[in-house]
Amino acid sequence: MKLTVLYKHASPTFCSGCRGLFNFTVVIFHEVLLKLSTLFNLCETFSLIKVICFEMQLSQEYGPVFSLRRGSERMVFVSGYKMVKEALVNQLDSFADRPIVPLFHVVFKGLGIGLSNGYLWKKQRKFANTHLRYFGEGQRSLEKYIQEESNFLCEAFKEEQGRPFNPHYLITNAVGNVISSVLFGHRFEYSDQSFQNFLELDNEAIVLAGSAQTQLYDAFPGLLKYLPGPHQTVHANYKEIMIFLKKEVEKHKEEWNPDDPRDYIDAYLSEMKKKKEDPHAGFNMETLLVCILDLMEAGTETSSTTLRWALVYMMHYPEIQEKVQAEIDRVIGQSRQPTMADRPNLPYTDAVIHEIQRMGNIVPLGFPKMASKDATLGGYLIPKGTAISTILSSVLFDKNEWATPDIFNPEHFLDSEGQFRRRDAFLPFSTGKRMCLGEHLARMELFLFFTSLFQHFTFSPVPGEMPSLEGVLGFTHSPESSGC
Repeated sequence: MKLTVLYKHASPTFCSGCRGLFNFTVVIFHEVLLKLSTLFNLCETFSLIKVICFEMQLSQEYGPVFSLRRGSERMVFVSGYKMVKEALVNQLDSFADRPIVPLFHVVFKGLGIGLSNGYLWKKQRKFANTHLRYFGEGQRSLEKYIQEESNFLCEAFKEEQGRPFNPHYLITNAVGNVISSVLFGHRFEYSDQSFQNFLELDNEAIVLAGSAQTQLYDAFPGLLKYLPGPHQTVHANYKEIMIFLKKEVEKHKEEWNPDDPRDYIDAYLSEMKKKKEDPHAGFNMETLLVCILDLMEAGTETSSTTLRWALVYMMHYPEIQEKVQAEIDRVIGQSRQPTMADRPNLPYTDAVIHEIQRMGNIVPLGFPKMASKDATLGGYLIPKGTAISTILSSVLFDKNEWATPDIFNPEHFLDSEGQFRRRDAFLPFSTGKRMCLGEHLARMELFLFFTSLFQHFTFSPVPGEMPSLEGVLGFTHSPESSGC
């Protein structure tokens, strides 16, 4: 995305052939005898966005709960706000586990926070919640971290002197530096090649993880693990990423003082020592590396992608950009930085940010969950161990919840008096026990980075190069990498 930046101022049973839910099955790749190489070539003609649109069409035809067969397994899909809420909120204990996803299991091995289960997951998530709060809000607030990084980002944009440029990795680096400050105790310069390499490797892995070819790998991992394909690139990238993270941990071990923890890694090293007698809690070096990766991705990917969508949508709707800037000028002016205390006084800006999240549709499919016990959903029995995928797109674009679901409309988040209003069907971070761990951080980042950027700059496309609103769908839905 190239852009031009202008200074604003200077069934009852689950069995084969039974009637009910599992009587309807869609087999996307049903010609099992086709050569695998031919299947890979066929996959290149598919995009995950088409698959998601197909799934939403199926929900309209067969109802909000239906199943697809993937390889030898069936996956249940849940769509629409009411049914997603039923699954993840009303029955949150029934769908709290994670299934094994072959593509990621090679790297994460059921460890960490995002893909673990049971006792280990509870202990790791509790530790992360406690210490993210301590290092992010105790010694130095997350707000201060974000404000500091916003200054660096604005200065980097100013250095472009109004020339067209691609802001992708500047934004990603800035957002990544916030969680880096909490995890590593320091930020990375935008010129740091090792961190740039980490961001590029992670971005490529996330994009490839959503490709049809890697979905095929998840369906037939035993057959495809030795064959070339994007799954090999994903695994190779994560291997390099782990090397980068391990170097950071090794530096901490050399300087570690258990009586004076500086950051998340220091605190985790202390916890490893305390929990030696409780191996099932998983406090060891391997889990630490996976936890860091979990938190880096949770604290970077969705926020940076949303901010990139923000630039795209504001270039498409310059009249909305002008209204945002007018409100920021009126409430904050140019003499000070935005703070979280300004949020209640910027209802239109807040509404625009939320509408960008809704229309940006960053995570169209919630990461798969698994029935932790036999459950009933939509009148159908969901046996224990069944994989569940919530179609978050169907919630963010639910015609029963949004006045103009397919149109960018900040009024969705404003009441009759122009004040910001929360919407129950606004679930970009999913909901329930497995909702995004970085939601609190992401909300702060989006508000402070967005208001800082539009306080100082006006964004417009390179003439004749208006960025597309279609985007690119990998594991997340991101704008095309062009400029402004």
